[in-house]
Amino acid sequence: MAPLPSYFNKFLTKITLTSNQVQNLSNGHLTLRDRLENDEKLSKIISRNFLQGSYIRFTAIRPISGKRSDVDVIVVTTLDKDNCLPREAHDLFIPFLEKHYKDKYEIQGRSIGISLTNVDLDIVVTAAPSNSEEDILKKMESISGLSPLYLTRELESPIVKVNYQEIALKDDSEKKETPLYIPDREANVWEETNPLEQIKWTNEKNIAANGYYRKVVKALKWWRNLKYPGENPKSYPLEHFIGDCCPDNINSVAEGVTLTLENMANIENKPFLKDRGVPEHDVFGRLTEEEYKEFHSQVVDEAVIARAALDSTDNEESIEKWRELFGNRFPESLQESGSGSYKSTGKQEDPGGRFA
Repeated sequence: MAPLPSYFNKFLTKITLTSNQVQNLSNGHLTLRDRLENDEKLSKIISRNFLQGSYIRFTAIRPISGKRSDVDVIVVTTLDKDNCLPREAHDLFIPFLEKHYKDKYEIQGRSIGISLTNVDLDIVVTAAPSNSEEDILKKMESISGLSPLYLTRELESPIVKVNYQEIALKDDSEKKETPLYIPDREANVWEETNPLEQIKWTNEKNIAANGYYRKVVKALKWWRNLKYPGENPKSYPLEHFIGDCCPDNINSVAEGVTLTLENMANIENKPFLKDRGVPEHDVFGRLTEEEYKEFHSQVVDEAVIARAALDSTDNEESIEKWRELFGNRFPESLQESGSGSYKSTGKQEDPGGRFA
């Protein structure tokens, strides 16, 4: 078997957000959050704000095909969902948006999108949380304000480790609570959500998978965006499905990728994916049967490639198979030079095109 850890490390380095991208995201969300906190009217109804999404779960990858990196900003308000319509909640932010992001924002079904030069921001307005969640919201707010240096080091920061462990060790009674509600202006309802549970679950899963889970997620998200751009499932639904199919106790990224694809391939019919924090919600709810059928067909083929790459006893053959799966960001075969260092033995990585 050929797990090729050094190759996968180089591959992951090439698909993980760069320090400049992290800095741009940090500048974008910190500026937005500072403006929200200092807005004369909105500051009176905002109690907390923090980040959610792949950026703060440490599963984000570099965007492909000219797309921008993105981050979600949860804005916790004191609004009473029983006395405020979803449309009214979003409309409260329009004067602020007109002042700071004129012609750069779009009010969507359940969020407010802001498109900047280098990043996309999503404001997710939420109704007041339960009092029992106030401490955890403070911790999330603290994590969300960490410098880009901490975030690029993922969980190497003791500050992040302490806060994440405290989140993960909440007792079960608190864990079952759903503290936040988001407005769906199209359905005209407030929907339950629990972004904190997604973060806790990801942290626990990464520990259970010997630290490889987040890397498996990044690798498979890259595969999906590269080989099947724009096709569903994508974004968080894809990550959630990866989480359900990735085994614990894996010993390499290569093993995790292979077993995850094989487990997906074994699920022929579209499953009901229980939301981590709101189990009655189906994360695949908006995925059609036809979309899943097409996705499943693709996974079946790709799982064969991954298995051949993992089982090969010939490193050269294994590397070519992984490159077939992941494209040119996966390193070409390397040979030891006389000095003991490594050098490429093939053509330069193609900077553009399908496998950019």
